[in-house]
Amino acid sequence: MDIADAIVVGAGHNGLVAANLLADAGWSVLVVEATPSPGGAVRSGFVTAPGYLSDLFSSFYPLGVASPVLRELDLDLEWRHAPDVFTHLLPDGRAATVNRDISITMASMEQFAPGDGERWQSAYQEWRGLSAPLLDAVLRPFPPVRAGAELLSRLKIPGALRMARRLMLPARQLGSELFRGEGATLALAGCALHTDLSPDDAGGGVYGWLLAMLGQQVGWPVPAGGAQRITDALVDRLTERGGEIVYGQPVERVLIARGHAMGVRTAGGRDLRARRAVLADVPAPALYLDLVGERWLPTRMVDDLEHFRWDGATLKIDWAVREKIPWRNPAAAGAGTVHLGADLNGLTHYAAELATGAVPRKPFLLFGQMSTADPRHSPPGTESAWAYTHLPHREHWDAGEIDEHVARMEAVVEEHAPGFGALVAGRNVFSPAGLESADPSLVGGALGGGTAAVFQQLFLRPVPGLGRADTPVDRLFLASSSAHPGGGVHGAPGANAARAALARDRRVAGQVYRAAIGAAHRAVLG
Repeated sequence: MDIADAIVVGAGHNGLVAANLLADAGWSVLVVEATPSPGGAVRSGFVTAPGYLSDLFSSFYPLGVASPVLRELDLDLEWRHAPDVFTHLLPDGRAATVNRDISITMASMEQFAPGDGERWQSAYQEWRGLSAPLLDAVLRPFPPVRAGAELLSRLKIPGALRMARRLMLPARQLGSELFRGEGATLALAGCALHTDLSPDDAGGGVYGWLLAMLGQQVGWPVPAGGAQRITDALVDRLTERGGEIVYGQPVERVLIARGHAMGVRTAGGRDLRARRAVLADVPAPALYLDLVGERWLPTRMVDDLEHFRWDGATLKIDWAVREKIPWRNPAAAGAGTVHLGADLNGLTHYAAELATGAVPRKPFLLFGQMSTADPRHSPPGTESAWAYTHLPHREHWDAGEIDEHVARMEAVVEEHAPGFGALVAGRNVFSPAGLESADPSLVGGALGGGTAAVFQQLFLRPVPGLGRADTPVDRLFLASSSAHPGGGVHGAPGANAARAALARDRRVAGQVYRAAIGAAHRAVLG
């Protein structure tokens, strides 16, 4: 197929979501993927030892389960849960645990301060009353008119003002306002550090609150059989509807005529024509500066792209472990995810080292126990485990620096689980460069498509503009995590791009849409 209604560049999960929605609308769709396989950062493989399945990049999916986008696709998936959602291990040996049974969570938080169990329950009840319209507001196209109106009707003006303030709070401040003890605050702050934000960064609290409360509500589940099942389900659904995917075909240029995207050219010189739209599941700098080029962009946008900020680099280790992890504190044994290596002040020190470009001397780790969540990941009685930590975003890392930091990471695990190293049957290390090699969208090991900081969110993502998938080039749409609402496996950037393409293509309403978007771009970008 050298011609299709839509060309989708990139077969990551966002590109596949976009392709599925366009196919549902009756469009012919061709997905062009640079690598030999689909999925982007949603893939699995055997990289440590025979019989041990690793989820190579993302692994736990609270947003995947909660996302209205993925739910509406009705994918054929079976979700599995670890006994506990996550546990934060403190250096002094204490543990703060979130379990889908709120009474267990309450008991854990109560150990840190009398009354914090009830305070957690109160915070969760508040979340339950807002979660549906809040997730719609976050994961639907910007601005979220309907979901915003529903939120306002529930909160009223006084509540809405206070919620707006909460959304700006750092995780440390939010925790101190909601709770009295360190445990519950750490639960929020540790979740916030799944992004590139510190406990003291404005806006970080909402990420911690979102992930922790989703954990309480729906857990942090994994697909039975690994992350690859999500990708397989999206691919199967697309091909059943006539969509096609070609692999090993890097796109080197978006073909543009008179300001309209007409198709793409691959690195091999193959021109692929798009009758209606081109959607790009690639990072914003790659789309605008490499595939489009400055010629077709407003000067102000080119200038703004110089200030685009990546999220931090990532270093990830996968292990095949012959037995279950020998945790010093058994509270970690049943957790799908374990946060370890720092208390609240330790998280701040860790983040400060990253902010200054230094390699943290004692890294904070996110540690996954995949077999505890889904026994299919490894033989009975064993564990397929992983850990990742953040590094400063750099163009180059020496192999010796990576080896030294791997040793630091394993020392943190050994401190909390004595004897862990002796149980390791195999190991795989993804350096920042290794992550980018496996998935070119993970530039420099950045997982989120750009920083989660407030200055690069909503209508400021990826640069100041409309906060929508539409680009200054007509019929070209940004469908990656560089677009609103950003990183995570929820499919929203892809869905937003597909909806924008469909809106633009309508016969009568599409003319109004195109005129409005064009005028808005001229107003904000010049």
